[in-house]
Amino acid sequence: MSEETRKTTGFTRREVLATGAAAGAIAAGLSIAPGIARAAPKKGGTLRLGIGHGSTTDTLDTATTTDLYMQVVGNACYNYLTEVSNSGELVPELAQSWDVTPDAKVWTIKLRKGVEFHNGKTMDSGDVVASINHHLGEDSKSAAKAILEPIAEVKADGKDTVVFTMKTGNADFPFILSDYHIGIMPAKDGKLIDPMSGVGCGGYIIENFEPGVRTTLKRNPNYWKTDRAHVDSAEVLSITDVTARTNALTTGEIDAMDKVDLKTAHLLARSKKVRLEEVSGTQHFTFAMRTDTDPFTDNNVRLALKYAVDREALVKTILLGHGVVGNDHPIGRSNQYHADDLPQRQYDPDKAKFHLKKAGLDSLKVDFSAADAAFAGAVDAGVLYKEHAAKAGIDINVVREPNDGYWSNVWLKKPFCAVYWGGRPTEDWMFSTAYADGVPWNDTYWKHDRFNKLLVEARGELDGSKRRGMYFEMQKIVSEEGGVVVPMFANYVMGVSNKVAHDKLGANWALDGFRAIERWWFA
Repeated sequence: MSEETRKTTGFTRREVLATGAAAGAIAAGLSIAPGIARAAPKKGGTLRLGIGHGSTTDTLDTATTTDLYMQVVGNACYNYLTEVSNSGELVPELAQSWDVTPDAKVWTIKLRKGVEFHNGKTMDSGDVVASINHHLGEDSKSAAKAILEPIAEVKADGKDTVVFTMKTGNADFPFILSDYHIGIMPAKDGKLIDPMSGVGCGGYIIENFEPGVRTTLKRNPNYWKTDRAHVDSAEVLSITDVTARTNALTTGEIDAMDKVDLKTAHLLARSKKVRLEEVSGTQHFTFAMRTDTDPFTDNNVRLALKYAVDREALVKTILLGHGVVGNDHPIGRSNQYHADDLPQRQYDPDKAKFHLKKAGLDSLKVDFSAADAAFAGAVDAGVLYKEHAAKAGIDINVVREPNDGYWSNVWLKKPFCAVYWGGRPTEDWMFSTAYADGVPWNDTYWKHDRFNKLLVEARGELDGSKRRGMYFEMQKIVSEEGGVVVPMFANYVMGVSNKVAHDKLGANWALDGFRAIERWWFA
């Protein structure tokens, strides 16, 4: 390692912790049937996935991806500069290696050579620069715009090198490049040829795309990863009704499903044809309040609603123990800088009444929008919340919204609603995506000067102890002043045919880090 730069072909857990660029230890998956995960991968077959998300407004432009249906499709047909492995470590994907200056401001990415897009074009630095700029344009609606905003300049240095210069130091930058919105696409004359085409350089080529319904894919015959893309083809089906999804799995119409109905999981586990699999990561469920809309503009109202929910009861009843309580911030226990010492907020109707009184209210009535498209059991969670809050003089009217279009018609629009978050591997990534002032996915429309100042400072801080203190304060600020109730962190629980095999499951996202199609095979 020179004094000027630090070179790596990937962050090991020890290296990441030492440099402060850590995602933290992502929990390992539970063991599956003996021999299945260890069997040598075989080629062939069609892998059919039943997904509990999907919308008719979905597009193939990764910049606008919002749900699991498109996250799975996107990770099958696109590659990214970096990848979080199934062991929770950051590894190169289209990047081959990278150098960084000691102030974490200049990152030089060496690209993998000889990688072809589905249209036959060889991937080079021009494609990467155009793909990044696609998210940074003034009119960009990309959900990744906020996490890429710290880039001051991105430029090609020859065909196989890209140099990123940051406005301020960013110790986590290589993790950001693995974000599922930032698929690398072919470009011409400095611009993407067609971000809606689905042309990438991933393991699978799209044959047919029906938004929110069905997508079929075939293996890319020129895929550069010889140890991936085992199945010949794949089919991704949006089946938002959990009963229909479960029936499709048990009858063999699909080979795997996400979001198992925990109330009937024990029945599914009895089947000799399928198995339950479970991993713990950063997935959490929230109740988002728009802080720009009355009565949620008053923090005392927000605190009243935070004290008015029995988190233990939700974990026990909705998750059936497949998770842990949340503390009104989005940083999970598997994250490196989780605020372990922050006192856990408890259900306390008297404190809820106290904060209502401070807001000048004797009682409160609010609408709460929910649908199982948000997360399995979201409507039931709303009903339980209503019962809990009633003891504090709060009347929560649970509005059952349609599953179809929930993410386009309810989320970011209705004043108080149920939300699913997969979480993010790093604290900065999560906060920059959904809590920074003005970012597209700030679903509580929250603004806090001290929080936003700390966000920038912590991002460039390489001293781990200083960084920990900053992230502790930020979690405390969100918990005490933010517009979100975070009652629970949920495990990923999947149903998988016994015909399907895989290695250790990644826990950074659902369905093996969204990469089931690329990583799984038939035994």
